[in-house]
Amino acid sequence: MTPSANFSFELLTTDAGTSARRSRLTTPRGVIEMPTFMPVGTLGTVKGLTIDQVAATGAEILLGNTYHLALRPGEDVVAELGGLHQMTGWDKPILTDSGGFQVFSLAQMTKVTEEGAVFKSHIDGSRLELTPERSIAIQETLGSDIAMVFDHVVALPNQYSVIREACERSIRWAERCQQAACLVDQIQFAIVQGGLDQDLRVWCSEQLTKLDFPGYAIGGLSVGEPPEDMYRILDATCPALPEACPRYLMGVGKPIDLLEGIRRGVDMFDCVMPTRNGRNALAFTDEGPLRLRNAVHRNDRRPLQEGCLCLACKHSRGYIRHLFTAGEMLGPILVSHHNLTYYQKLMQQSREAIEQGRFEAYYRSKVDRWR
Repeated sequence: MTPSANFSFELLTTDAGTSARRSRLTTPRGVIEMPTFMPVGTLGTVKGLTIDQVAATGAEILLGNTYHLALRPGEDVVAELGGLHQMTGWDKPILTDSGGFQVFSLAQMTKVTEEGAVFKSHIDGSRLELTPERSIAIQETLGSDIAMVFDHVVALPNQYSVIREACERSIRWAERCQQAACLVDQIQFAIVQGGLDQDLRVWCSEQLTKLDFPGYAIGGLSVGEPPEDMYRILDATCPALPEACPRYLMGVGKPIDLLEGIRRGVDMFDCVMPTRNGRNALAFTDEGPLRLRNAVHRNDRRPLQEGCLCLACKHSRGYIRHLFTAGEMLGPILVSHHNLTYYQKLMQQSREAIEQGRFEAYYRSKVDRWR
């Protein structure tokens, strides 16, 4: 089915010295300025934050997860509650992951065949079968704006034959997802696989491009491989993807990884890192990460980051450390909000630097301070 004309992608400009792109994705529920970072709301919530607090970080799109929402509360319940947007109170775009990552992360509880994947629920052991068609049907019931195709993710490192088989299957599954689409106001992004083999990544990109998806993701990275390997794969893959479509690097990552991805032409990112680290007393700043349980912060009256407008930076480092050492739930809430705000600021500053043709200088200034 042809997606709605309400979706459009514009490549506004490319940085003069790098492959960094300033772009814009228009959806029926709003415009997404890119590069962009999507907070992860796996189960319909960004852990520890209200939807208004998430919006206050500057986020323009959230991510949900097909596998997890199908188990709890179930896609039918979400539909009865008005769909994912109404249930959560988020009126901007939502992207839903397909469940393909869980083929990797829950591999010991999953059986994969050409038809699809059968999961043994990590909650109660019940059986959940996901095929490309079923994954798309769930995502359409959830009512997300962007649905990811169901793909086969395998662990790295791995035998070439295993990676090649999963890559070829992912292409076949992508075509089945495309054929299963029924919603007009939902677009699908294909997912490039191929492990750490550059030639396989390029071949997969070329095969998926022939299917003419409105967007393309780079999956199966940030699963334990050295960062240099991920950057090498991005160097090979991004140029093989259509210029006139958004490029999404899935599950990434640290602030340095975001800027490295942007340098190579990536438009979209998601990761649990800002909130997971926030819940564990680690704050991202321009001077590098702050480990707030350390005694050095006990009497520190400074905010986490000068000039930051997040909820945490209204308070001192000493106070936030006290919240963590006292076991108060406010500590994880505040640092999660700070980290998401910091990530959104990185995106905003990156967009401005690309527009002004100085992204490489911006990148260097950030990296030098972090180091």
